[in-house]
Amino acid sequence: MADPFGFLKYPKKENPYREVEERILDWHELQTPLPEEERQEQAARCMNCGIPFCHTGSFYGGQRAVSGCPNDNLIPEWNDLVFQGRYKAAFERLARTNPLPEMTGRVCPAPCEKGCTEALNGEGVAIHDNERFIIDTAFENDWVRESGVPTEEKTGFKVAVVGSGPAGLSAAWRLNQLGHQVTVYERSDRFGGLLMYGIPNMKLDKDIVQRRIDLMADLGIEFIANTEIGRDISAEELQEMYDRVLLATGASVPRDLKIPGRELEGVRFAVDYLTEATRDVLKHGKQATSRKLEGKHVIVIGGGDTGNDCIGSAVRQGAASVRQLEITPELPGQRQATNPWPEYPMTSRQGYGQAEATFLYKAPLTTYATATSAFIGAERGQLIAIETVEVGPDFQPIEGTKKVLKADLVLLAMGFLGPENALFDAFAVEEIYDDYTTNNERVMVAGDARRGPSLVIWGIREGRLAAEKLDESLRALSYQ
Repeated sequence: MADPFGFLKYPKKENPYREVEERILDWHELQTPLPEEERQEQAARCMNCGIPFCHTGSFYGGQRAVSGCPNDNLIPEWNDLVFQGRYKAAFERLARTNPLPEMTGRVCPAPCEKGCTEALNGEGVAIHDNERFIIDTAFENDWVRESGVPTEEKTGFKVAVVGSGPAGLSAAWRLNQLGHQVTVYERSDRFGGLLMYGIPNMKLDKDIVQRRIDLMADLGIEFIANTEIGRDISAEELQEMYDRVLLATGASVPRDLKIPGRELEGVRFAVDYLTEATRDVLKHGKQATSRKLEGKHVIVIGGGDTGNDCIGSAVRQGAASVRQLEITPELPGQRQATNPWPEYPMTSRQGYGQAEATFLYKAPLTTYATATSAFIGAERGQLIAIETVEVGPDFQPIEGTKKVLKADLVLLAMGFLGPENALFDAFAVEEIYDDYTTNNERVMVAGDARRGPSLVIWGIREGRLAAEKLDESLRALSYQ
């Protein structure tokens, strides 16, 4: 490291969030990047620890959380290069493992920072924000286009990538670099998957997503929207047209809550609500807010990132009130003895949307250890309230704790179950192996469609590695 004592000289400083009272009035990005000089100081905090835990992802907590980067990004190397001002070299090092750092530099929960050696007694290095600085600088200088140009002659092989989320885009980028002709199929009207419609604009600006799509198209990747495999084109046709097919459709089946009143108007899946909210922003602009929830009482069921995104979106749409229900107990404020570093800290933290709702409504937001037992409707089938009950450590109802809460809109943000199996059936995929191959030798699977719901960085890793495995299988055909 250029400055092995940087972590002693400079306190950790992250990209500051815009003031709450300002940001809830629009859909612009939440954070403001630090100036270049301060960013170099933050890179200097990388402490030459000898055995870095940051760039190797390890599971803890019953396989629930990963600490360190699951994508094997060589973080100390590009931190050092940023400190030296060698930004292009930093980008080249970062891009070798992460094809889409502008996404993770904005939405990743940064398990790398939790596994950082400096986090043992400090706060960890600001890796997440350093990564954003590197890729934003790369785009400003047009280095990204240069990195995407195929490194070898065109192979003549044609590959179809089904799904344009993190795994699909990562795979398409890498396959194109390796010289294959790539076509990406997307059933939605826009590309990006959850990057486009599952994450709200203030967290990940859609101009950032579209910038990557446009660049990929300029580099020769073909994108086909509004096309669903099995409806607009059959699996058989796709296999006839392409040498290989990569399924990267995500884990898009949301967890439902099948209790009395589920059919009422006003009970919605979070992903559908967030998609609609993003469509409004794309149509009317980041400065405009629809205020379509003005006077409405909103309840979000689920305490994860998706629930937090729903809260922030409902605040911007003028909800009269927002409440959040979480079936698990509240996490402790500090690490417990059973959860030591470098494990991911299972501690309570406040998300940006939660901070906004608390500021705006001046009332308690999240109720823990509480389940919803029924949705209550009016005569015409419109939701007007929900019935809740407190639960014990075994998640069983506690007698005498029922309550009724007013609600005009309930958003189910309880995670996802897995992929839609109809597509697997269409391609006769019955087994998916650890190396992304399947029992159908012409079809591979990557991302959440293979491993289940997970972080964006996992999808990026899977897409990259699946592309390299696919390339290997195609090149083997040339020697037969």
